[in-house]
Amino acid sequence: MSPNPGPRTVASPSGGAAACRLLLVRHGKAVSKNRPIADFERPLGKRGKADAPRTGRWLADSGLGCDLVLCSPSRRTRETWQLAARALEDPPPVVYDERLYNAAPSALVAVMAEKGPGLGCLVLVGHNPGIHQLAAALCGSGPQDLLERVRAGFPTSGVVAVDLPGGWGRLSPGSGTLTAFWSPAD
Repeated sequence: MSPNPGPRTVASPSGGAAACRLLLVRHGKAVSKNRPIADFERPLGKRGKADAPRTGRWLADSGLGCDLVLCSPSRRTRETWQLAARALEDPPPVVYDERLYNAAPSALVAVMAEKGPGLGCLVLVGHNPGIHQLAAALCGSGPQDLLERVRAGFPTSGVVAVDLPGGWGRLSPGSGTLTAFWSPAD
């Protein structure tokens, strides 16, 4: 389903905090954990290398221009974003933040609240289970079929778009509206 991109930043109906958009991206499929390599250094596998550029094309086609990318510094997340960004005409700047590596939803929220003020749209490239838990928790409204898909799982190289009417300082469970959910299997 294609999102309705709308403006990157809009005033909230109450005249309070500006509305924001969050694009959650799960890293591409990595090589097996059974290989003798540290988890942090696991690269993308063949499927991940094929799917990540498709993620970038979906982002480009969606028209969701973003202001900043927050990315876990693990090898697989960096590779995912680097391959996806090639499809974007004007890729946003990237911040690799160690706090995002295999982070719980509360840590992800803390980084977004710190880095997000003044920005209309953030991309967060991260790992399961934290990124899936965050997506499921934030999405309090939206199309029922998409909400059910998000609750069921977050596939590798997938994207969840969430509008946050309260802005970055008011991220809380159920505060977001799910506007799009895409995965390479779509």
